[in-house]
Amino acid sequence: MKNLTTTLLLFLWVVYSYSQDYFPVNDGVKTKNTTVTVFTNATIHTDAKNIVKNGMIAIQNNKILQVGSKFALPENSVIIDLKGKHIYPSFIDLYTHFGVTLPKSKDNGNRNQEPQYDASREGYYWNDHIRPETNVLTSFNYDATKAKTYLDQGFGVLQTHFADGIARGTGMLIALSATKKNNERLLDDTSAQFFSFEKSKLSKQAYPTSLMGAMALLRQMYLDADWYAKGMADSKDLSLEALQKNNSLPQIFEAGSRINSLRADKIGDQFNIQYTLLGGGDEYERINEVKNTNATYIIPINFPEPYDATDPYLTSLLSLGDMRYWNQAPSNPGILAKNKVPFSITTYKLKKIASFKDQIKKAISNGLQPTDALAALTTVPAKLLGKENELGTLKKDAYANFLITDGELFSDKTVIYENWVLGKKHVVNPMNIVDLTGNYTLTVGTTKYNVALKGKPNAPKATVKLDTLSIKNTVSYKDNWLTLVLADTDTTSTNFTRLTTRVSSDGVFENTKAIQPTGSISKFSLVKNQETTKESKKKEEASKSIERSFTSPITYPNIAFGNTRLPQQQTLLIKNATVWTNETDRILEATDVLVKDGKIAAIGKNLRANNAVSIDGTGKHLTAGIIDEHSHIAAAAINEAGHNSSAEVTIEDVVQPDDIDIYRNLAGGVTSIQILHGSANPIGGRSAIIKLKWGETAENMIYDATPKFIKFALGENVKQSNWGSRSRFPQSRMGVEQLYMDYFSRAKNYDTKKKAGLPYRKDLEMETLAEILNGERFISCHSYVQSEINMLMKVAEKFDFRINTFTHILEGYKVANKMAEHGVGGSTFSDWWAYKFEVNDAIPYNAAIMHNEGVTVAINSDDAEMSRRLNQEAAKSVKYGGISEEDAWKFVTLNPAKLLHIDNRVGSIKVGKDADLVLWTDHPLSVYAKAEKTIIEGAVYFDLEQDKKQRAAIATEKNRLAALMIAEKNKGLKTQVAKKKEKQRLECETIETIY
Repeated sequence: MKNLTTTLLLFLWVVYSYSQDYFPVNDGVKTKNTTVTVFTNATIHTDAKNIVKNGMIAIQNNKILQVGSKFALPENSVIIDLKGKHIYPSFIDLYTHFGVTLPKSKDNGNRNQEPQYDASREGYYWNDHIRPETNVLTSFNYDATKAKTYLDQGFGVLQTHFADGIARGTGMLIALSATKKNNERLLDDTSAQFFSFEKSKLSKQAYPTSLMGAMALLRQMYLDADWYAKGMADSKDLSLEALQKNNSLPQIFEAGSRINSLRADKIGDQFNIQYTLLGGGDEYERINEVKNTNATYIIPINFPEPYDATDPYLTSLLSLGDMRYWNQAPSNPGILAKNKVPFSITTYKLKKIASFKDQIKKAISNGLQPTDALAALTTVPAKLLGKENELGTLKKDAYANFLITDGELFSDKTVIYENWVLGKKHVVNPMNIVDLTGNYTLTVGTTKYNVALKGKPNAPKATVKLDTLSIKNTVSYKDNWLTLVLADTDTTSTNFTRLTTRVSSDGVFENTKAIQPTGSISKFSLVKNQETTKESKKKEEASKSIERSFTSPITYPNIAFGNTRLPQQQTLLIKNATVWTNETDRILEATDVLVKDGKIAAIGKNLRANNAVSIDGTGKHLTAGIIDEHSHIAAAAINEAGHNSSAEVTIEDVVQPDDIDIYRNLAGGVTSIQILHGSANPIGGRSAIIKLKWGETAENMIYDATPKFIKFALGENVKQSNWGSRSRFPQSRMGVEQLYMDYFSRAKNYDTKKKAGLPYRKDLEMETLAEILNGERFISCHSYVQSEINMLMKVAEKFDFRINTFTHILEGYKVANKMAEHGVGGSTFSDWWAYKFEVNDAIPYNAAIMHNEGVTVAINSDDAEMSRRLNQEAAKSVKYGGISEEDAWKFVTLNPAKLLHIDNRVGSIKVGKDADLVLWTDHPLSVYAKAEKTIIEGAVYFDLEQDKKQRAAIATEKNRLAALMIAEKNKGLKTQVAKKKEKQRLECETIETIY
């Protein structure tokens, strides 16, 4: 009985306690009995699309209890009347390193230290720059000062991460609540997984040194992770385990530019991963490509400052591309929104977080709708994180993160009063303070002053004038009391007039008191000047961003000499030209060539065609387009120098379609090139064979069904004699030979295992070398000295394959008969010699001697300047060696096409081949010859007359943009110094470092 009584009493106590701790609200939900704050009579923007007018919002602890136009109030509610005010969700920034100290370079900027080739950690991935096990929580320290800066701009939640490395580990979500501890601020300790193309500064491991190396490393990482997940690895790898564990999180990739976003997306597509891409603000340049990634973007709004264009000489140093970027960049968010590309906005790369609101307003004045801006700061980032019911919205059970403003959020005059985070108030501007900014007439006795109050409502600054004389002053505004102290007109005087007044809630100045320097006390009047309709309109127009007055058109590419629309295939009839066929017909005088559907359709005299564009070739020469077998233009990287073999990398990953050298090569009659890897290692990377389709995407430039090539190298470069490394094998020419033997032996074993159907770890490097063994990939080898040329041919023969091309090969004349016997071609310089020790025996007769021995010979450039004068380089073989003009011309057309295995498509003028043609003003081997028209697949990509018009248009556009920049400076806006940006010319020996 006693036990029953005790149980009954306990039950009644529980019921009583429950009734005391909770109370019902109108929808039947019970609410814990802590203070409830209810905001009433506000315009509530629950998200970017929905508004509740005269609404109410109730919060308790850190959550929202209810939102609506009307609901029953809990008994313990604190009511805050927000009549005339607006409530918005607080902002979310997905990309910061808030509270994290990032490392500096491991070698403190000393690039002369010996590189490290092995990983420095055990139990982790073989490459130090893959660090998915990193958790930012272990290095996080809340920065209250910086948090205030974010809070003042409207942010409530930041995602932060340790921004270091290629695979960077996980980030976390932190609420900017100054009154909370870290464990209370922390909303998610593993919110996303982060990647980039940049190496970790925590390690000086050399590999990768290039963008294409970073891309290859990411691919190998994913392949290794799949292999590891199958339980096939020999040892434990904490990095790969973390990578697999984090795969279910949002995957965020810092690309930093539109083209790098496309490169990252390409990797993601290969492994069925949809990255969220941190862009570069230039997505507008190729909006359709951006849209086709199907990615959500994180967009920085660090719009560039205008250049100081007042000095004509300095302004002339600016490129049109840089000037356009200043002009066009603020339109980027609006263009993304218009094209329905989902994106969030970040403060990343802003020099000052405090400039955020100004940058948002600039984007809005350049086409971004305020609702889209709000979505990009609230619902889009919340959805990307999978937290759309908790963040970025004002609804029941969401976090109590919201802003209180005096009007529409992104209007010029709107003031953010408060930023509530997790139910705690942060005051940005006092809510009840009256905004006094404006122009006034101040009357003290018989003296009248003109007063302008500017700046923040709670901290105005005053400009005071007596007629045209500026009066020094100090102003303070606190607790609705305004105090203004005016200096005497005599600048040497220590006399001051002190004015003070109380400001009523409706802006009336009450209890005015003026204390004169004599001590007498009187009243004063301060009357706000009324703007006329004309003045108001003029002010409104002046407040609009000047960029809207003129926006440069987007061209393809979006730099000087770009086209407003891509060149289109046409039916062309070139009449009465001297045609260099490179076929058995040889040179045909007064002959017509018909181009249709991108192909050569007919060759003959008196040809006719309906709807053809007729081109008069009288007195001119028509040839096949020049082909450069060895080029380094149009690439974002050339060398992957981190290993002695980089067969896993490919230049196709880093084709740079907006390289101005493409246009310059077209002006020199070049239509196709092979972009070769550099000569930093014996086994280099795979090449890219492209057509110079100026304005097209990188993918559309690369030959379809392109032959597979790889760059090998011999000589001084690969044994590192030019940069003094002593820590990487090989260090000698005989070491180079042994390296080839070792790698091909490994590749042979790899391929045997693969063909036998045995389990194997897919290795991109070995896959490429196995293609060579199987005759599926061709070698173009950098070479000079005859002994090494002989050596590599013998190595190839040992493994039963043949070298395709020796490029450079300035001692080819010494072994031309052996080359012919082996079946290898020679791509050489016309007359370069003595520029380093191993070139001492070079002679200008090299091409002729090899040709006469039956070697397929090409003249290449290996140089961005020489490449646009290859017609003249070919002519030198006529002088040196007595080569016929027709054979010399083949050295830069048909022969390189043969070496690249594309002679079925290009290199000669033959019916059925691609219409890659050049119409020259003169004999093509003449120094006077100019390319009048350069045609690729029936589309004119260079036109001499159009070039002249473009030059004039470029000058006009630059002058117009300069005028806009000067106007910006005259408005008092900050400018940057006009400087010339030198274009880096990539060469065989160029070594990049991606820190």
